[in-house]
Parts: sequence; C-alpha cells; structure tokens
Amino acid sequence: MSIARAYALPFKVIRISGQDKLSYLHGQVTQDINLIKENNFMWSGHCSPKGKLWSVSRLTRLQDEYLMIASSAEAEASLRELKKYGVFAKVDIDFADCDVIGLIAEDASTLAAAFNIELNSGATAFDVAQGKLLKLNDSRFLLLNFGGANLPNEIVLEANPAPFIASSILAGEPAIDADHIDEFVPQMVNLQALDGISFKKGCYTGQETVARMRYLGKNKRAMYIVSGTTAERIEETDIELQIEDNWRRGGKVIQQTFDTDTNLYYALAIMPNDTPHDAVLRAKNSPEVSLTIQPLPYSLEDN
Repeated sequence: MSIARAYALPFKVIRISGQDKLSYLHGQVTQDINLIKENNFMWSGHCSPKGKLWSVSRLTRLQDEYLMIASSAEAEASLRELKKYGVFAKVDIDFADCDVIGLIAEDASTLAAAFNIELNSGATAFDVAQGKLLKLNDSRFLLLNFGGANLPNEIVLEANPAPFIASSILAGEPAIDADHIDEFVPQMVNLQALDGISFKKGCYTGQETVARMRYLGKNKRAMYIVSGTTAERIEETDIELQIEDNWRRGGKVIQQTFDTDTNLYYALAIMPNDTPHDAVLRAKNSPEVSLTIQPLPYSLEDN
C-alpha cells in the first residue's frame, strides 16, 4: 500500500559549494543566507541588476553545500547568471545529479517512519538516505533524490505531475515559466508573503528595485490563484477581465496545469493588486473558459 502519492517534477537543483559560497550567494539573492541551515529551507529570489526575477527558489543546505530548487527554466536561468559572476569568487556552481519528487501523504507520520525522521521537531528540512526531504506543510513534501537512489518500497511514482503542481498553485507557491523570466520583481509573485525577501541584509543584485517597491509603494501588481473548468487542456498566456460589456487584459499567466481527472484548470497569474476577488475573468485563448479567483493562503499586507 502506497504511503504517499509521488510525482516526478520538472525541477532542477543547483548546488553551490566552495570557500566563498555563503558570501557569494548572499550577494546574489533576496534571502539572508545566514538563516539557511541543514534543518530548514527558505524561499528566495534571484534577480537581475534591474530587480527582475531570474528565478524563485527554495534554499537549503546539504552537508557543506547550498542547494537551490526551482523549476527547470528558472534553474537554467539562475545557473547561467550565477556562473557568470562566480568566476570572481572561490565557488563551485553546477546542477546536481538529483531528481525532485513531490509527495502528498495521506498520513504524514507513516511517511516520516518510512524516511526515519521526526516531523514534530520544528524542522522543515531533513537529511534522508536519498538526499534531502523538505516539509512544505503537514501533507506536502519535496524529496531531493540524489543519484537515482531507491525510493522506499511504499512510494510509487505516478506518471502525471499535474495533481502536485495544482496543489502548489493552490498553496500560492510561485514558479515562473520560461516566457516570463526577467519580467517581474519579487513582490509581484508574492515573495515577501513567503518570507523570501530580507530587508535587513546587505547589498545584493537588484536590491535597489526591490527596496523601492517596499518603501516607496511602487508595486502595483500581485500574484493571484485562478481556476476554471474546461473539457480539455488549455495553455494560456493571458487572462482577460470583464469591464461592463468589454473584455480587457487582466493579467499574465506564469504557471498553469490541467487535471484530467477533474477537468479543472489551475493557474498563477500576475494581475493589478487592486483586482477585486469577484472579478469576472476568462482565458484569452479559450474565451469559453470562465475563471474565478481563489483565496491566497497567506496575507499580502506589508509586514
């Protein structure tokens, strides 16, 4: 009997090691790297000099290395940029030989027993035989499976990752597709709500833009969760908003999936942050598909 539904995800892991790994990474991302330990993970953004996101990632440590976990498109963009400036520091940066597996557990205690970990310790990252296990919430986990290590017998991979991607969207976890890399500042994907931006750390690439958005109130967009019913898979780039009898651009889709079992479409969309939650929306390329805004599981109030 399976103890968790498991899904191979289109993610990659960047490993950063070497004498200058902490100081170098600290100067590249929005998170305070001093807070990253082997028993936790934290969200972070990696920005261009103009403050636009190359990637949004989860950061953790494994032994003497930092690990960045992001979607394949984001990880490829970040690796390119990290290596570009890494030649001036004593760091080694490359992709890890690692599969990223999403787990949804019916009973987290059974999953913990299979990996021989203690979930009640307050930790969000655990060293396991396969590599690293990240606890996203009480039922959702990410397994960083290094070198093709064997999974516990009670875990069987399912072919379609859509259910896990849908759960990530409903959790408001940002991911940027290839078409929108280097387009949005961190606050536009709600990174501040996930404690993914440190406003107290020293300088990092893109900091001026990120700080301006906070202290001068310049940010006018946010990430919304939208969903709708459709008979077949759709792939969208834009969402339209109804204003009286007219339809206008309402936002840009940065992540989406379609669950064939339920015929439900889920997406993350960047829209004006004053968009009402009862707004009438539709998919631009498939206007017959009505979309509704779903509640975010966190507050966007500036903390």
